[in-house]
Amino acid sequence: MRRLIEKGLMFGNLVEVSSPALVERYRRALTHLTGKTTALEDFHVDVSGYSPEIGDELGDHLYLNPNGCNRQFILLTTEQKSAPLLNLKFSFSRTILKDFIEQNETKLFALTTRDAVAGELMNSVLDLSTPQRLFDISRIVVEADTTAGDVRNARKLQEKIEHFRNDDDAWWDDVLIAEMIGLAKQTGDVTRNPVDLTTFTEDVQDYWTAHFGGIYIFRGVEHPAAIVTGGGASVGDLPIKFVLGLNEPNRIAKFLDLNGLAEPIVKARGVDAAAILRQKMDFILVDVASTLGHDLTGATRRDLRMLARQLGSALPEAYHGLHALLRWAEGGGDWPRIASDHPAYFYTLRATAGPQRNLVNQLLAELTPLDVRQLFICHKELFYTLYRGWSEMKKEFVAEFLAAEYQVDKAGAREALFGPEPDMQEPDTQPEPARRGGPWTRGRDIVDVVGPWGAVRRN
Repeated sequence: MRRLIEKGLMFGNLVEVSSPALVERYRRALTHLTGKTTALEDFHVDVSGYSPEIGDELGDHLYLNPNGCNRQFILLTTEQKSAPLLNLKFSFSRTILKDFIEQNETKLFALTTRDAVAGELMNSVLDLSTPQRLFDISRIVVEADTTAGDVRNARKLQEKIEHFRNDDDAWWDDVLIAEMIGLAKQTGDVTRNPVDLTTFTEDVQDYWTAHFGGIYIFRGVEHPAAIVTGGGASVGDLPIKFVLGLNEPNRIAKFLDLNGLAEPIVKARGVDAAAILRQKMDFILVDVASTLGHDLTGATRRDLRMLARQLGSALPEAYHGLHALLRWAEGGGDWPRIASDHPAYFYTLRATAGPQRNLVNQLLAELTPLDVRQLFICHKELFYTLYRGWSEMKKEFVAEFLAAEYQVDKAGAREALFGPEPDMQEPDTQPEPARRGGPWTRGRDIVDVVGPWGAVRRN
């Protein structure tokens, strides 16, 4: 994994902790949360304050996430909002932490100038002994305070101030006044500089979890379902109507179509569909070529095209399906019939705009693991797992590609592939104009009638 680390593709954007003051604050917070400490004098932390170096030291990389259930966090600086979240167990965790920091940024900036802020992402589940317990998770509440209890003390002081102002006899209450003075010495003037943190709650309906081999839960759609990496039988009965296995492409395609969660890349507006298809084909080609032992060092797009002609029939059906679609997209071929059981099917889709977009793109990445760019962007946990089993030739090619063509403009690459970040406007549902030689017809778009590649076959 060293080449990924050197190119900033792994452990990138972590926050360095090296000043004695910050190290000491981290130690106090770590002891406060876990009863443990660290002897390290410098280390790096992610958005939650987890440090891979401290994880190695303690022999426990879940030291801030016991049972992988209610994630604890340590904030030393608001700069952590831009850091990644490592050892991800729930897809919503990083978003909630980032939103909490941004919503309380001014207050957190003031608090972290003198102490660390420690807290927890609280839900109603304390353990995940069975998959059924996942469905008890519906709301996350963020609880946080400094290790010295500044927020708690500020709330107490504010209550006493209100009592002092509203009770006529409070002027003669020496005990109350003494308590107020004592708390004010710790918190400062909370009337002018409030240190209370905004209560932060987040409802979660749709998410992925790494528990039980990986499960996607969609509850906020018209036709709810759970998609299980290991197959429905591996988790038993779940309290949701449909349980699909990752090895059931027809049922997954039907689920995506019924809920309007995915669209063909060639139908998406404002994208260079041909360029995206070519890149996906290149990734498939690289996988085959590296398996067969071909040297890919310094390979250009022209070199890859020549290699594709050499390999010919050795290339998988997914490659040929994308090639047929590319010919159509460039105006030189007939519209290919790609059914949901075709190996190329999910490679031709991307998520539609909406609250489930990132989750659907992650699901599509897992269904199309040869598209290493989407896999890296949308499902890093799986990317790192699969990377370890690749040939050295493929590892080098992929690392060089991601460093040269993704790292330099992450936001631009994401928008080119998946579209702009969703806004508050309703998506445009007007049919596209009629177009000859493709899946469009006059009047209603046939894609809206039978799905993007024709009627989805039933199992």
